[in-house]
Amino acid sequence: MSNQELDLRAIPHGQRHGLVFAAFDALKVDESFVLVNDHDPNPLRMQMDFMRHGQLGWEYLERGPEAFRVKISRVAEAPRKG
Repeated sequence: MSNQELDLRAIPHGQRHGLVFAAFDALKVDESFVLVNDHDPNPLRMQMDFMRHGQLGWEYLERGPEAFRVKISRVAEAPRKG
C-alpha cells in the first residue's frame, strides 16, 4: 500500500480504526500510506502507538480544518512472538 491514500471520510466511524490497523499491518518496513480524515486522528495515533509501539511513523501533511492528511509509515518490524 506504499504511497496510497486511505480516505476514511466516507467510512462509518466504527470501522475506521480496524481498516487503518489492517493497512498498517500489511506494510513492510519503509513503506507508508496517507490517511485522510475529517478530524484530527490523534486518538488513533495514541492507540496505534500503544498497540504497535516502536513500529510506527506519523507525520502530519495537512491539519484541517476540512481534511487531515497523515503519512503513516512502518519504521520497524513487529517483535517476534515466542
